[in-house]
Amino acid sequence: MTDLSVDARLLASERGAAPHINASVVIVASAILAAGAIALTEAYSWRQGALFLVGGGLGVALYHALFGFTSAWRVFIANGRGAGLRAQMVMLAAAAILFFPALGHGSLFGQPVHGEYGAVGISLLVGAFMFGLGMQLGGGCASGTLYTVGGGNARMLVTLAFFIIGSALGAWHLPWWSALPNVGKISLVASWGWMPALAVSLVGFAAIAALTVAVERRVHGKLRNGVETDRRGWTRFLHGPWPLVAGAIALALGNFATLYLAGRPWGITSAFALWGSKIFAASGIDVASWGYWQSAERVKALHESVFADVTSVMDFGIILGALLASGLAGKFRPGWKVPARSLVAAVIGGLLLGYGARLAYGCNIGAYFSGIASSSVHGWVWLAAAFVGSILGTYLRPWFGLSVEGHLAKAQAGPAARD
Repeated sequence: MTDLSVDARLLASERGAAPHINASVVIVASAILAAGAIALTEAYSWRQGALFLVGGGLGVALYHALFGFTSAWRVFIANGRGAGLRAQMVMLAAAAILFFPALGHGSLFGQPVHGEYGAVGISLLVGAFMFGLGMQLGGGCASGTLYTVGGGNARMLVTLAFFIIGSALGAWHLPWWSALPNVGKISLVASWGWMPALAVSLVGFAAIAALTVAVERRVHGKLRNGVETDRRGWTRFLHGPWPLVAGAIALALGNFATLYLAGRPWGITSAFALWGSKIFAASGIDVASWGYWQSAERVKALHESVFADVTSVMDFGIILGALLASGLAGKFRPGWKVPARSLVAAVIGGLLLGYGARLAYGCNIGAYFSGIASSSVHGWVWLAAAFVGSILGTYLRPWFGLSVEGHLAKAQAGPAARD
C-alpha cells in the first residue's frame, strides 16, 4: 500500500453518504477493460482475456480495501497498529488453504499448475532487504505502485518509471547474484505433503497475527481493525472503502483464479524487467546477450508483444481496475505538484524496488504472497528480510520530508485523527 494514493482521510470522513461518482472515469476504464478483454481473447486466448479482467478485479480490490504492504508495515513499525499485518495473515491463510491441495496434486480442475519458488541465499536476502527499504522511500510496493498510478498519483508515476529501470538493471546483474551461495529452492508441500505443510503455515500466520495483537494492546490498550465507515451493503461494495478482511479474501481469490488461468500464481515485477529491457533494446543496448534472457521462454517474451505476456496483461488490468475504483469512489483527482525531496525519494525508492525484486525472485506479490501461498521457504525469508529493510526505510523517510505514519493509521483512527 502507498501513503499518497487515495487520500484515506477523505475516505474515512465520508461516513454513510455515497460519494459523487466520476462518471467519465468509470466509463473510460470500463470500456477499456471490456474492449481489452475481447481483443486479447481474439488475439491470444480466452485465458489471456480473463487474466486481464482478473487483474482489473485485483486493482479494484486493492484500491477499495486500501490494501497493501508498505503503509501496513510502516504503521506497525512506527505506531504499533497491526490491523494491516493481520489482514495480510488472513490473505495468506486463505490462499494457502486454496493453493496447497492443488499444488500437492499438481493440477487444478484439470489444469496443470505449479507454484512460485526462489533459491534461499544471499541474493534473496540482499534483494528483499533492498525492496523493503525501497518501498518505504518510494511510497509503495509493486501492487501499491500500480494501483496508485491507476488512481491518479503523479509521484507514483516517478516511482514506477524508476522501478522499471531498476528491474531491467537487476535482470542484467541477476546471473552474478544467483551464483552466490544459496541452498536452492525449498517447497514445504514437496518436502512434507500438503496437509502437514498447511498446518505448519497456518500456525505461522496465527503466530504473527498474535504478535501484532500483543504489541498493539501493549502500546494502545485496545485494537483497531481496518478502515471505519458507516456505509453498508452494495453502497460500500461499489464505492468503498472495504473492510481489510474483505480485501484480503478478494486478493486470495484473485490469486487462486490466476493459478488456474495461468498455471502459476500472481506476479508483477517480471513484467517490469521485460518492459525495461525492451526500452533498453530500443535504445541500442544488446539486452538479448544478458544471461537473464537466455532461456527459451524469456527469449520468446523479449521478442513478442507485451500483450502476449501474462504478467504484463495483469499489470495493465490492475491499473485500469484502480482507475475504475477511483472513479466509483469519486476520488480521481490527479495532482502534479511533488516536493523535490519527495521526488528524490521516489527515484531512489523505485530503483531499489526494481533491482531488489529481481535479486529476490519477486516482490511483495510474486515472492511474499505467491511464494508463501506456494509453500516456498523463500517467501518466509523474503518477509523477514524485507521487513528489516522497511524498518530502516521508515526511519529514513523524514530525511525526504515524508511522514513515518501512513494513511492506514489515520483511516483506522477515524475522523479525530485528521484534526
